[in-house]
Amino acid sequence: MIARVLVAWLLVWIWPVAFRAADPETLLMPGPVIEGHAKNEEECTTCHRPFDRSAEDGLCLDCHEDVGTDLTAGKGFHGRAPGLAAKSCRSCHTDHQGREADVVGLNPAIFDHDLTDYPLHGAHLRVACGDCHLAEQEKHREASIECIDCHKRDDVHRAGLGEKCGSCHVDTAWQKAEFDHDSSEFRLEGTHKDVECRLCHADERFKDTPADCATCHVSSDVHKGNYGPRCGDCHDQNVWTTMLFDHDRDTKFALGGKHAGVACGACHEGRLYGDPAPTDCNSCHQADDVHGGRNGKQCQDCHNTRTWTRIAFDHDKDTKWPLRDAHVDVRCESCHPGALDDPVEKECVGCHEPVDVHSGQQGKDCAACHGQRSWIETVGFDHDLTNFPLLGLHATVACEECHTTHAYADAEIDCVACHRPDDTHEQRLTDACASCHNPNSWAIWRFDHDTQSDFRLHGAHDGVDCLSCHLTPAADEIKMASDCGSCHFSDDVHRGAFGRDCGRCHGEQDWKKVKIGR
Repeated sequence: MIARVLVAWLLVWIWPVAFRAADPETLLMPGPVIEGHAKNEEECTTCHRPFDRSAEDGLCLDCHEDVGTDLTAGKGFHGRAPGLAAKSCRSCHTDHQGREADVVGLNPAIFDHDLTDYPLHGAHLRVACGDCHLAEQEKHREASIECIDCHKRDDVHRAGLGEKCGSCHVDTAWQKAEFDHDSSEFRLEGTHKDVECRLCHADERFKDTPADCATCHVSSDVHKGNYGPRCGDCHDQNVWTTMLFDHDRDTKFALGGKHAGVACGACHEGRLYGDPAPTDCNSCHQADDVHGGRNGKQCQDCHNTRTWTRIAFDHDKDTKWPLRDAHVDVRCESCHPGALDDPVEKECVGCHEPVDVHSGQQGKDCAACHGQRSWIETVGFDHDLTNFPLLGLHATVACEECHTTHAYADAEIDCVACHRPDDTHEQRLTDACASCHNPNSWAIWRFDHDTQSDFRLHGAHDGVDCLSCHLTPAADEIKMASDCGSCHFSDDVHRGAFGRDCGRCHGEQDWKKVKIGR
């Protein structure tokens, strides 16, 4: 009861002072408004009506007239967004959050631009927001929707075609124009439909563009003007290379075989009518005559118009040297370097000596190993007929492992020539690898010390590692002393007092057991 009286007393004394200082509604304000509304912060009635929230939307639109116009006309984002017209302004734009608060709430990453008066299509979808909505513009709606405002710097026509860019250009690609050329005096037919505008309209000049073929195609005129300016007499608009001129019908030289695809200028080097083209083979093919004129000028005796390289001459029937396998495709001059009737070497080495990688070491009978089908792939050489038959694993070794050059006779046949890196004995057991190892496996070896040497291994000697006794390299022959002292001098506690024949007292089974006193 006392607390209530105290509160009432404070209100009686404090309220008049506070009322004189400010409007009561200002005292109840939940927080500062945004910077844009700061000028109205002391006038709450600018945005609010006491006890009437429904009036707030009208007050908002009194200031934001452009938004009100959009809502009424169904335009802009506020007029097009579904259900937005039925919502109150404060449901999206909440104020009293502080001067720096963002009451607009626009998120460019998820904003649907199709809800505006300018939906984004084609290449516009990839344009950054800031490219159209400039920093100096206070509102997004201030961005222009006219093409020329953004693309003025792209107008290669320099305003010569007006500002209605959309009449030709599309928003999928600026360079792709959809101008209907058929509405002009020059209809685009055939391949002209796919030609870039700039190829005919240089420097974006559209008026007074020439319509005759020669003006545009002078750079493509392989005839260099010799056939005149009436390109349409021979060429077709659909395909420039497809000619309307029928050489078989309109001349006395029918174009058969490969001649049908030869460019006109290859035969008609001068004026079409003033300089008649020759009709004999040699006049055109002299540069292709690999025979150097040795076979005369009657090229047609061997060659035909379908293919220059396939000849009618039958080497198997007309000569004593039938061409087999790879020899079939060999050029004539490879074997006939002189005149056609000059004698030709028939032995292999006569032609192949320059490529004999064996340097003559294998003789001149190339056919003993090589076949006509392939010089390097089908080699029929039997290594077992040499002084080094391939046994065991040697049969699987690639030729180049032992034959480092094609002069095969130079290859070494001693084991150590190839297996020096595998010699773990450090050459202490000579270079005669075969005395222990065999070609079936390098790791499988057998040496009988009792029968293959002058020193039988008995007792403890039987398990001693070879290199324990064989201490120095021995390339050709092993020469070692066989007396005990040679190896056991360091073990002789008698320091040589009893001689070097340790076996008189010690046994081979156990060095510590002696024979004296038994």
